Amino acid sequence: MPRVLAVIPGDENDRSSMVFARRQMSSLEKRGVKVRTFFLSSRTSPSEVFRELRRFRQAVKQFDPDVVHAHYGTMTALFCAMGSAHPLVISFRGSDLNPTSDIGFLRSLVGRLFSQVSVLRAKHVICVSQQLQDRLWARPCPTSIIFDGVDLSLFKPIPQLEARRKLGWSLDSKLVFFNLGGRPAGKRLSLAESAIDHARSAIPDIDLVPVSKVAPEQIPLYMNGCDCLLLTSDWEGSPTVVKEALACNLPVVSVDVGDVKELLAGVEPSRIVPSDPKVIGEAIIDVLKTGARSNGSTRAGDVSEENTTSRVLSIYQSLMPAR
Repeated sequence: MPRVLAVIPGDENDRSSMVFARRQMSSLEKRGVKVRTFFLSSRTSPSEVFRELRRFRQAVKQFDPDVVHAHYGTMTALFCAMGSAHPLVISFRGSDLNPTSDIGFLRSLVGRLFSQVSVLRAKHVICVSQQLQDRLWARPCPTSIIFDGVDLSLFKPIPQLEARRKLGWSLDSKLVFFNLGGRPAGKRLSLAESAIDHARSAIPDIDLVPVSKVAPEQIPLYMNGCDCLLLTSDWEGSPTVVKEALACNLPVVSVDVGDVKELLAGVEPSRIVPSDPKVIGEAIIDVLKTGARSNGSTRAGDVSEENTTSRVLSIYQSLMPAR
């Protein structure tokens, strides 16, 4: 089995940070892949990055991986490209190739430039959606579209009243799940709040549930306890939160972003709407008045972590040198 050094940006102790990358590597470990994870703690301070580079090269020397897998573009991918001559796989997930309003224009531009340059050193590139793959300037190596899968042992339908009681939530109000993460600007929280204000004209007891820094094992309870998911982001790759909502039969109201239109094909009730607070609010009213859960779990096999893990494993195996 391959030996993989996974490089994940962020704080190792923040379990909600890059949870999709952590879960993917954990799933691969269960399949027999030998995984070591390197958390890149700083991507903006030059002195810190150089210190991390020394630590990374030491980890590469000790572990001697068959593959280095950068689980994000921008500085993370460039860091891996500079720090090791081992076969490099890069996973692009969204704002590493898309513009973003979360950070300054220049920083976003430089980060996207780092992503594009890093591709020149990669042996395989993974994009979570076709839209992201289309943003690549060059494709000197094989590319695959593989979105982050969902752990169906965690994300599954449970009775709403049961979920709310476990969370200590009201049993009567209408609740709208909103994945805030650490990006209120890019997720367009203000647009979501305006849409909810409009929806209150018809459903007074409706509340937005902004989700950030929640323990990962609590998210399935949140989704089963809520009445719909709202997504208003300016840019996305392939939003994992939508796939998790499908697995929990949580109806979705979303702007047309990333691959959401493909994910929601045939899923009812769900709505794809323009970025207008009144239109979004009317869609929320429409979905909530049905009082129904969605049929999203019928698509669960399509978005399962098991399927995506198999595809990533086949990429690793194609890059393994003869030992």
